[in-house]
Amino acid sequence: MASDATHSPRVASRQLPAVVVLAGHDPTGGAGLVADAEAISACGAWPLTIPTALTVQNSTDVSAVTPCDPDTMRAMAAALDEFSVAAIKVGLVASLETLDAVVDIVRRFPGVPLVMDPVLKAGGGRELSSLELRDAFRERLLPRVDILTPNRLELARLAGDDQDNDTDRAIALLSLGCQAVLVTATDDPLPGSDRRQVIHTLHTPDEGRQWHWPRLPGRFHGSGCTLAAALASRLACGERLLPACEQAQAYTWETLEHGWLPDLQHRGGQALPRRLWRHPAWSDRYDD
Repeated sequence: MASDATHSPRVASRQLPAVVVLAGHDPTGGAGLVADAEAISACGAWPLTIPTALTVQNSTDVSAVTPCDPDTMRAMAAALDEFSVAAIKVGLVASLETLDAVVDIVRRFPGVPLVMDPVLKAGGGRELSSLELRDAFRERLLPRVDILTPNRLELARLAGDDQDNDTDRAIALLSLGCQAVLVTATDDPLPGSDRRQVIHTLHTPDEGRQWHWPRLPGRFHGSGCTLAAALASRLACGERLLPACEQAQAYTWETLEHGWLPDLQHRGGQALPRRLWRHPAWSDRYDD
């Protein structure tokens, strides 16, 4: 093909902020690396993906998890030197060896915001963590986390049995070195709250903030991944913590509102967030 300037590829002159993603691979694309990459791209950054585990799962539950080789993970990170990393997002960590690799990789990028989505249990009930792994996470990785995004059940499991409310649990995690905790209450509503709403609560050493969102019908696979990845993207783009949290929640809510069920004959299953719902290929004819 002739190298006519009118046919040459367009190269963007603006530098995209890059986000390193360390997460499991979910073949449905509902959660994990694929979900994170879509959300990060949609929110204005570039995803750099390093798998921590391979999973066998559908949109409802996980049947098998195979941790990835930690040395390969480290080598993948070392190969990314051409990128200017502006944030890190961590999801599923399935073994002590991969946790060590994640810590080593995070150390390669000092001062870069770290968002952690603590994936401890599959939506269908399968355990994805252990007490030993949670203790190691609290000791080795949590002190490096800028913002943790647990749901209420994950918050309770990470904080331990010494606290009986979300605020004290968040304070316990902050005391271990985590800089902020954004607690989501989608699956487990706050006691006494209006069940027509979903309440997310941000805890930091200096301030707190709550957001109320209309509750959408049905159940969703991958909402936590979407929120954490979108938050990492907004931080990578230079947003401050509060507006980044709000923008990530608004984006996540929209992906759920436009979510879809893989099998329309089984309405009791979990819907998948449609993170690229604004893309022209997703025309109105795909909406019910």
